[in-house]
Amino acid sequence: MGEQGRTSPGGSARALSEVYDTALLDLDGVVYAGGEPVPHAVASLGTARDGGMHLAYVTNNALRTPEAVAAHLTELGVPAEAHDVITSAQAAARLIAEQVPPGSRVLVIGGEGLRVALRERGLEPVDSADDDPAAVVQGYGGPELAWGRLAEASYAVARGVPWFASNTDLTIPGARGIAPGNGAAVEAVRIATGREPQVAGKPLPPMHRETILRTGAERPLVVGDRLDTDIEGAFNGGVDSLLVLTGVTDPAQLLRAEPRHRPTYVDEDLRGLLTGQPEVGSAGSGEGFAVGGWTASVRGDALVIEGDGRRLDGLRALCAAAWTHAGDGVRSPEAGRALARLGW
Repeated sequence: MGEQGRTSPGGSARALSEVYDTALLDLDGVVYAGGEPVPHAVASLGTARDGGMHLAYVTNNALRTPEAVAAHLTELGVPAEAHDVITSAQAAARLIAEQVPPGSRVLVIGGEGLRVALRERGLEPVDSADDDPAAVVQGYGGPELAWGRLAEASYAVARGVPWFASNTDLTIPGARGIAPGNGAAVEAVRIATGREPQVAGKPLPPMHRETILRTGAERPLVVGDRLDTDIEGAFNGGVDSLLVLTGVTDPAQLLRAEPRHRPTYVDEDLRGLLTGQPEVGSAGSGEGFAVGGWTASVRGDALVIEGDGRRLDGLRALCAAAWTHAGDGVRSPEAGRALARLGW
């Protein structure tokens, strides 16, 4: 759709798993949440894989190694090998290796995933700012990450050591709700030092490059639950995307999405890989958008939905109306009532 972004969700007469050769799947909020599979994820991925679609798992979470992630997926019923997993730790390690001499020491603030990725690039992980590191890398360290580790990063960064972050996701979904993510810890170091890190993960180019290098995808489809990482990353990489509503993004946020955060397709969960996507058409009056049995339009400052049918079709129509009018009416009470009528 160009630099202006999409003005309505896209359509496909064929199942997405047939149109695209590789699904680049986010994990948290898409495949699992809190370590447990998202409803319909296991069966949908199995069907897509059996139909010939390559599945790659692309995560901004740098805590675990690809081997550990693959083992977890396999345990959940989604068979995977380590080479099917691409992490922001790998993207960060490549970025660092391009800027420091081989064998350099790197201060690690995070988990084993970062250490393994650094060693893969011939770099030496260290734990102290006094170990003369050539770089600092910060990634999600889990709920047990000690406050003192952030202080260690701050000491080195304040001395002028180059600082890298695997990602800056402020939150991470879990079984009990939304928790602080690596971006929250990065903010603490930023506040302490006044410095800015180089960021490797989604939505930035290093992660997209790492993913394409490791998967060899020719017709990739990014599948995610976050507008500001998954969908923006697809936009930056010039590839199509599918937003699933099983994670952090809700329909109200989708309606307010700025152009770079607008997905190609929208579905409730990963079953959307196995179906076509309906085209969004113009309503007969020319003043609205029709999908299935629904018509959506902007009237004055109000976003209005009329008709009946599948609630997902109604959401697609609402997106077309809201995006075309650049958000007009999205913040009005009528937008909330329209979503409520659809069951959201």
